Amino acid sequence: MKRSTRIRLWVIAGLVGGLEVLCRTEVIGRFTMIPPSEMILGLVRIVRQGDMNADIVATLGNVAVALVSAIVVGFLVGALLFVLPRVRRVIDPLLATYYAIPIFVFYPLLIVLLGLNRFPQIAIGFMLAVVAMIVNTLNGFDRVPQSLLKTARVYRMGRVRTTFLVILPCAMLYIFTGLKLAVAYSFIGVIAAEFILSGEGLGYEISFAYNNFENATMYPLIVLVIGLSALINMVLYAWEKKYLQRQTER
Repeated sequence: MKRSTRIRLWVIAGLVGGLEVLCRTEVIGRFTMIPPSEMILGLVRIVRQGDMNADIVATLGNVAVALVSAIVVGFLVGALLFVLPRVRRVIDPLLATYYAIPIFVFYPLLIVLLGLNRFPQIAIGFMLAVVAMIVNTLNGFDRVPQSLLKTARVYRMGRVRTTFLVILPCAMLYIFTGLKLAVAYSFIGVIAAEFILSGEGLGYEISFAYNNFENATMYPLIVLVIGLSALINMVLYAWEKKYLQRQTER
């Protein structure tokens, strides 16, 4: 294990341990927060009872649809803008200011267009994630060395071979960044949308527990959301690291 990783783990353990002590000594009251150990035990209890399995599945399903859609559409749009520089010059200012717009203001409109169901929640997650994928795809393609593209032309490589053998390998690290951001934004969008108007999902259950002062339910569910998003990002990070190692060995 690397020294930097050990330091991170010790810092996290120290913060969690300090929070545990503050909660146990009632410096932080139980009305505000329960100890981290009780959060974990509460999460185990919730998973064992299975009462919220349907909500967990509903949220993960919505996140999966939003995430996959954002990845596919974001990559294709980014690639299209890369080969159409005139269109890109028009779109670039909109991409730069996109996150200055509060996406959730469109939620009432999405309900009118898509109905009072899961699709507005998926749309919010998609809208938050897709631009991160577009921007990072463009950044990756922009940083492909011109010397490699010239070499591909010298060897008379077609557009398809150049894309898969030159452009994508060079741009992949930026695309990985887009993937990791898309995961975070998809979770944020879907769960926050469930807060606003939904009868199921983790966002709804967290909001219901908060409104009813059920800290023993709210905090374990928050830990579950954090754990799921962290796990997915850890898998992507490991994949990215392995890919970088293979590229370095070549």
